[in-house]
Amino acid sequence: MPVITYFCHVQSPPLKITFLGTGTSTGVPMVACGCEVCTSPDKKDKRLRSSILVQSATTTFVVDTTPDFRYQMLRENVKQLDAVLFTHPHKDHIAGLDDVKAFSFFSGNAMEVYANTLTQEGIKREFAYIFAEKRYPGIPEINLNTIDSTPFMIGDIPVIPILVWHMKMPVMGYRFGKFTYITDANRIEPAEKKKIIASEVLVVNALRHAAHVSHFTLEQAIALVDELKIPKSFFTHVSHQLGKHADVSKELPPTMALAYDGLTISFT
Repeated sequence: MPVITYFCHVQSPPLKITFLGTGTSTGVPMVACGCEVCTSPDKKDKRLRSSILVQSATTTFVVDTTPDFRYQMLRENVKQLDAVLFTHPHKDHIAGLDDVKAFSFFSGNAMEVYANTLTQEGIKREFAYIFAEKRYPGIPEINLNTIDSTPFMIGDIPVIPILVWHMKMPVMGYRFGKFTYITDANRIEPAEKKKIIASEVLVVNALRHAAHVSHFTLEQAIALVDELKIPKSFFTHVSHQLGKHADVSKELPPTMALAYDGLTISFT
């Protein structure tokens, strides 16, 4: 497949990507589970719900606000947040939105939120009080920005949306310069795959070994990376069913790795 050069008209600034969480909807350890993964002492087996922090010299945003969002912001000592970019409306990706109010309190600015219409419907349903006609003090101040497949900018960072499928649900993956991030997917159409080609790093969900109705397995994620010939890849949205981080890492090719909470990647 040829490289689609028109997606790269805007030069991306140097970026730092931080994995805020790399776990599936239950997180790892899973509540009430006593398996060897959930009881592992390895810090890399402790996975909050999946999200990333994207930073340039002047712009900072997150992809998704998980139920762990408050702790993720405190752990990474994030003092500035310019925007939130959503992938889809499932609870493990939007539940922490209320906590953006702290950033607005200190900055004096409403939070810029970027989401497609489906995700906006979910946000309005889950956080109806934010959009109520009668507003009370202390609720989040947000500006909803509607996105589709058209590339756009958040501050100085170009964003290329990539439509993927989570069974029957459309989910937005994103490319930021040399970095592509895809979570909650089990199918990508050929035209959308072209947007990923020539990425230096691809992050994609790899839930477990056994087949799943709406997520890539580890084997399917590896096959996708091989098909697109991406030089470096990381797997995220991992469940305890995949196995311990150290054990799975031994099975992977040198150019592929499991992501873990707190991992950072920098691009110049």
